[in-house]
Amino acid sequence: MAETNFCGAPLILLLLSTSSLVVVSVESAIGVNWGTVSSHRLAPSIVVDLLKENKIPKVKLFDADPNALSALMGTRIEVMVGIPNEMLSILSSSPNVADLWVRQKLSRYLVKGGVNIRYIAVGNEPFLTSYSGQFQSYVVPALLNLQQSLVKENLANFIKLVVPCNADAYESSLPSQGAFRPELTQIMTQLVSFLNSIGSPFVVNIYPFLSLYGNSDFPEDYAFFDGTSHSVTDGQNVYSNAFDGNFDTLVASLNRIGYGQMPIVIGEIGWPTDGVLSANLTAARAFNQGLVNHVLSNRGTPLRPGVPPMDVYLFGLLDEGAKSVLPGNFERHWGIFSFDGQAKYPLKLGLGSGLLKNAKDVQYFPSRWCVANPSMDLSGVANHFKLACSVADCTTLNSGGSCNGIGAKGKISYAFNSYYQLQKQNERSCDFDGLGMVTFLDPSVGECRFLVAVGDNSSGVRLHLEYISVWVLFLWVSMFLRLLGSL
Repeated sequence: MAETNFCGAPLILLLLSTSSLVVVSVESAIGVNWGTVSSHRLAPSIVVDLLKENKIPKVKLFDADPNALSALMGTRIEVMVGIPNEMLSILSSSPNVADLWVRQKLSRYLVKGGVNIRYIAVGNEPFLTSYSGQFQSYVVPALLNLQQSLVKENLANFIKLVVPCNADAYESSLPSQGAFRPELTQIMTQLVSFLNSIGSPFVVNIYPFLSLYGNSDFPEDYAFFDGTSHSVTDGQNVYSNAFDGNFDTLVASLNRIGYGQMPIVIGEIGWPTDGVLSANLTAARAFNQGLVNHVLSNRGTPLRPGVPPMDVYLFGLLDEGAKSVLPGNFERHWGIFSFDGQAKYPLKLGLGSGLLKNAKDVQYFPSRWCVANPSMDLSGVANHFKLACSVADCTTLNSGGSCNGIGAKGKISYAFNSYYQLQKQNERSCDFDGLGMVTFLDPSVGECRFLVAVGDNSSGVRLHLEYISVWVLFLWVSMFLRLLGSL
């Protein structure tokens, strides 16, 4: 149930069923994506308290993390549970595996005072162009198996299946001419028809930042919501921001396959704060606040006037310092909160709501840092610097990053400290053949923050990956045992 101060005016969405037009009144809400690919992970209970303190009514998880789900019990926060792309193959191949996943990963939390699970996100951007069709054939069969599993558990009326798609699934030079990529037309028609039949929305991830980052000709002001001198005219419609243009391109694409009134949820959208020049605190605040105000104003878009998205999930809640930087050095800095739950900038997540509140009861390691020893010759530091940054996060040191201007010695200290904190302040991890030393004076400079590690009962990204690997192995073993039992 959405908290009042996060909700825009009630809006009417039209859902097409196979036999009639159904009118459903819902309220738009702002939720968040809770990613956990981090080397410094807050305790799930602290993260859930952060959600509650900021009255965030909806959260999207990227897997059925038992620690996160346990912490969410009894909160009434609406939860979207993700299934990684790597599991689509096995889920598509066996109804028994789908049954087992639903029983093991969902049913245990669906008790009185349990978790308010409302959606299962089947895959994450499985049609992404860069995947070259790797997961494409598994999506619909996995959906069908999971839907039958939900029916068996009497959950199908309460929990809906969705498939978060990247905006590269559709294309057009003008919004009204939007169409799904030719190679996806058939499967998208099947997918949307199925989603419509079970009353699920279409979930899409839209990133104006990536349009700006990846195209030097993209007008910067068109990415934001404050007006632009580069508006796009499409017939009688004029677009003043990239979000509306992208959203309506999807609307036109859905209309082209016969589902123009399909409800739409924004699964991911946001703006990073570091790592490259266009990723900074000022831009992130301007974009996210502009987005929230735009969505909750109930203005809608030219092709859907007065009908904004059902829900919008900001990406993301917290910075994730162990994410791959292949897309760019900004990838670890999408959070509206830093890794330790501290608000990065003033932001109101609802009309009339207060500013973001920081996480409470965060357990930090002692206030000490590892820096370059000023009495040592640093001419041979290159290999140590490279080692530290190959393990720890040094993306803020790059061009456009918040720590790029702190000088050569400052950058060495930052790299040393990032490694030192990642190693939980182990004394030996600050040695670097005598080039490092521990200090009790905070070396942070301006916006360049030298972090202090948070206390953690897990080992960050390693446990995240092990959790997925062990579960996939468990599923295969279960299938093998069932097969033996049937012989």
